[in-house]
Amino acid sequence: MQDLELTEDQRLIRDMARDFAKGEIAPKSRAWEAAGWIDDTTIAQMGELGLLGMIVPDTFGGSYIDYVAYALAVEEISAADGALGALMSVHSSVGCGPLLNYGTPEQQQTWLPRLASGDVIGCFCLTEPQAGSEAHNLKTRAVMESGEWVLNGAKQFVTNGKRAGLAIVFAVTDPELGKKGLSAFLVPTDTPGFNVERTEDKMGIRASDTCAITLSNCRVPEANLLGSRGKGLAIALSNLEGGRIGIAAQALGIAQAAFEAALGYARERVQFDKPIIEHQSIANLLADMHTRLNAARLMILHAARLRSAGQPCLSEASQAKLFASEAGEWICSKAIQIHGGYGYLEDYPVEKYYRDIRITQIYEGSSEIQRLLIARQLAHYDL
Repeated sequence: MQDLELTEDQRLIRDMARDFAKGEIAPKSRAWEAAGWIDDTTIAQMGELGLLGMIVPDTFGGSYIDYVAYALAVEEISAADGALGALMSVHSSVGCGPLLNYGTPEQQQTWLPRLASGDVIGCFCLTEPQAGSEAHNLKTRAVMESGEWVLNGAKQFVTNGKRAGLAIVFAVTDPELGKKGLSAFLVPTDTPGFNVERTEDKMGIRASDTCAITLSNCRVPEANLLGSRGKGLAIALSNLEGGRIGIAAQALGIAQAAFEAALGYARERVQFDKPIIEHQSIANLLADMHTRLNAARLMILHAARLRSAGQPCLSEASQAKLFASEAGEWICSKAIQIHGGYGYLEDYPVEKYYRDIRITQIYEGSSEIQRLLIARQLAHYDL
């Protein structure tokens, strides 16, 4: 892979993440999947290396350089284990991000250093059983009683839900105001009434704890309101760009790993007296896989550079996420095809890559939602 005009700092971050991923993550990936859990030691190492504070400024103990460095690191971690890539991306974009953008100085000082170090992992409680992309249709309620907010409701598909120490929870505070009646709250997960009902059994990224959460008379101080009352929908939507760049990078990392596995296999597997890479049908598949990888990488880096410069990039981030996730699944599928029957066995890694990448077309906005957002932007497109 070429450096694509990376700065020295960006290359150093990428190479550090790659070395850590290959040396410390990849050898443990299958064991984590079997256990349904990523070991705490690895999370601590991630924190020490600055990989969990990559969008947090150094004033809060973070390691922010820019979103390009962040995307490169997510890609490398995800190539070694998609579940850990999910943890890192969600923790960063929708765990740290809302606090950075909307937290009071007291909230930021209390939580951001702990999030950046990995001492606390963040989760984002927005989706409900009846409300996914329709974020304004929430049933969770928050009412003020004796100077405290009391939250009641249910949340679904919460990434990091079991591991997290801090949850950003969205609840309706003013039902009569519709979309303007949604607010966000900082809820430490050891608060009485915050309950992990179950950890979901999933097709892929099985070591990532995806949970159903209930809030039963869960009481937090008035000061735990994040942003202004009624700004919950704006807070939820404000992190779409960073979140989608992260998931695009996750998809790219998994697809890159699948491509490398297929390329290595094609060089070694002999059929009809020559390595299968010398057969035109296999060579053409590998050429198409490599082309789609490079196209996805360019789209992700473009969106990341816009984000780093403070420029709007909702369409670019959506395009990167859409293309990387869909191209990534195709690449992982073709990697299995190149392996033939062996690709369907757990003895080879490509079956896991295929399972892990499927979710990237669904969470952080499905492919259908990405297309909807991109199309809306076209209404203002300069011809």
